[in-house]
Amino acid sequence: MHTVVVGTSGVTASDVLAVARGGARIELSAQAVEALAAAREIVDALAAKPDPVYGVSTGFGALATRHISQELRAQLQRNIVRSHAAGMGPRVEREVVRALMFLRLKTVCSGHTGVRPEVAQTMADVLNAGITPVVHEYGSLGCSGDLAPLSHCALTLMGEGDAEGPDGVVRPAGELLAEHGIQPVELREKEGLALLNGTDGMLGMLVMALADLDTLYKSADVTAALSMEALLGTDKVLAPELHAIRPHPGQGASAANMLAVLEGSQLTGHHQDDAPRVQDAYSVRCAPQVAGAGRDTMAHARLVAERELASAVDNPVVLPDGRVESNGNFHGAPVAYVLDFLAIAAADLGSIAERRTDRLLDKNRSHGLPPFLADDAGVDSGLMIAQYTQAALVGEMKRLAVPASADSIPSSAMQEDHVSMGWSAARKLRTAIDNLTRIVAVELYAATRGIELREGLTPAPASRAVIEAVRAAGVQGPGPDRFLAPDLAAADAFVRGGHLVTAVEAVTGPLR
Repeated sequence: MHTVVVGTSGVTASDVLAVARGGARIELSAQAVEALAAAREIVDALAAKPDPVYGVSTGFGALATRHISQELRAQLQRNIVRSHAAGMGPRVEREVVRALMFLRLKTVCSGHTGVRPEVAQTMADVLNAGITPVVHEYGSLGCSGDLAPLSHCALTLMGEGDAEGPDGVVRPAGELLAEHGIQPVELREKEGLALLNGTDGMLGMLVMALADLDTLYKSADVTAALSMEALLGTDKVLAPELHAIRPHPGQGASAANMLAVLEGSQLTGHHQDDAPRVQDAYSVRCAPQVAGAGRDTMAHARLVAERELASAVDNPVVLPDGRVESNGNFHGAPVAYVLDFLAIAAADLGSIAERRTDRLLDKNRSHGLPPFLADDAGVDSGLMIAQYTQAALVGEMKRLAVPASADSIPSSAMQEDHVSMGWSAARKLRTAIDNLTRIVAVELYAATRGIELREGLTPAPASRAVIEAVRAAGVQGPGPDRFLAPDLAAADAFVRGGHLVTAVEAVTGPLR
């Protein structure tokens, strides 16, 4: 099994995906263990002094003015975890919780939190055992960290609350720890606070969203090319020299992908009458510009994610010179903004895909295709309601594109009076990505059927490879009306699993 070694300088997106989705094992580097021990010495020295230090010998948030005596500090750390584990609503996905815990461990191992090495090792042991704390949908405002979600994870380390075992069954966390020989942690000064104060949930979801969107944008380039073929559009608008004079990198990449898919096609540029079109509709002609803008948005989001993955997010932090200083690095604004940007771009990509699908189904705009791609229009409705479903998904994506990060609501008796809502931005982005996958799948279904209905003209080799692969995956071709939901589900699975991109790349080579 793949092993990820956590050091002091952060982790990579590949590390996050390996742990969250691939079940990779985790090891702490010797350097990380040394840094943990050194920072802990600083915290212990401060804890022994009479002067109050936030997070070490004081209360938290609006209660930070109270100095806590030494005999109450262990209770203080337990209490912050228990009281902050106040999430409600449905459980969030296993991969999100694993990413959340792993990224908190990344910051702990930086040597800036003051957590003991044995606590960090317990975090790694829980992940390696396949134990997943129960974390709920609601409880994070994206400021002072993803507090409730991280608290539910810390509760598991203490042997309290509920968690899911490697068999998928939810049980008391203490039982699961005992079965795997893991000793619950007894938290000391600052440790409870250090386990809760980070952008780890929203960052983990950002990393996974970028991975999913990378595949989806390539998939959307493919379906846009297939729609262009089915509509007998012109591929001249994809010429590299046209995109070189407006040198947005994403636009150039999308155009290159579409051109690669269409190489060798006999459909593009052909028309059903003697009046050739000078220009295709925007949804066809401007596909690289819209998808390209989304790709460039992803590039910015990836830069933010890389910076955050290299960060140590906690409050207070232990500095190399021995100071323990309060700060605002836990504020989720940098991550929240790009999560919202991605949701906006995804909504627009879904919108333009739906417009191409609608054009394929409209006999007045499809340039010779039968109404709704039906076998016997009037008797058969064809893909009429598949487009309704796609349109409903686009409508929801537009609502999901309303930015969460433009909102704020004060908390903690106005001490935390401006928050990022980054967790909420991440949660709605995950829904948007699910919807976008379905939207692309409907366009794939319509475009492949449209190509097959163009008798006498040969599609591009890459298009033929897609049609062969998607039919083998259970998505049926043209014919009389049938129960459509299974076909749509199969198309969704085909896109979601990356099989559309794989089928194309077997002919074209790697897409950009």
